[in-house]
Amino acid sequence: MKDLTPGAWLGRAFGVLILIVFALFFVVPLLWLLIAPTKTDRQLLLEAPFALGDLGTLLSNWQSLMTFQGGLIWTWIGNSVFYCVAALVITLCISIPAGYALAMTEFRGRKLLLVVTLIVMLIPSTALVLPIFLELSAVRLIGNPLSAILPFSFYPFGVYLTYIYFSTAVSRDLLSAARLDGASEWQVFMKIAMPLSTPVIALVGFFSFTGNWNNYFLPYVTLPGRKAPIQVGLAELLSNVPAFNPTNAASTTITLSALALATLLAIAPVLLVFLFAQRYLVSGMTAGGTKE
Repeated sequence: MKDLTPGAWLGRAFGVLILIVFALFFVVPLLWLLIAPTKTDRQLLLEAPFALGDLGTLLSNWQSLMTFQGGLIWTWIGNSVFYCVAALVITLCISIPAGYALAMTEFRGRKLLLVVTLIVMLIPSTALVLPIFLELSAVRLIGNPLSAILPFSFYPFGVYLTYIYFSTAVSRDLLSAARLDGASEWQVFMKIAMPLSTPVIALVGFFSFTGNWNNYFLPYVTLPGRKAPIQVGLAELLSNVPAFNPTNAASTTITLSALALATLLAIAPVLLVFLFAQRYLVSGMTAGGTKE
């Protein structure tokens, strides 16, 4: 520390400043979002942004949200959980074996398949909505839960992550030793490779679940009404806020504070998954940093 030159100190100070700016950029909106449900709409507009409200107002906003179309928000959250968990199971059952096969086996067309996986991974998901919609419409799945589950299950990034993990963090000699002991390829995968791949399973699972939970565009065009997930439901709630939609003549309206509370409920599951999986996420992201 004492040997640092003035230029190095300046660079370090600049780096710290950049981190503080980015932290404020993300933390300030979240802090406002946590406080907003404790206020009325009038307080949100006229009082200081970070002034606390009161518990009574929070309970009133909760009641308003729960009575919106008979507690429809819980239906939306339940839909999201069902779609994301079902897609996650399929994703893991496909991505982990596929990544293992690309990393640990040699077969004709392997390099081409890997290149195609990388290319598809780079295509923005929104660019695929129209062709996916046309395909689902052709097989009459629009409005069916499968119209979200099946596209959600397509996760080439998970295959690539698994490929990188097995290529760098798992010893080929260990797997070869198991084959010499008489283990079949399936036994090698299930009894040796799978127990060693817990970090990458958690990593793929978290990214897949988070991406699917936050996916708005595809469910918006394939799952209308009560079958919609929470992200589409938030858009419907937004359309019932008079401040954002003055022309709305619906008998049931939502306040800004209740909308903020709904947003907190929408992000809570992802936050809980992250808190429980963070130990595996860290080990998964650092695995393969060095090759033994």
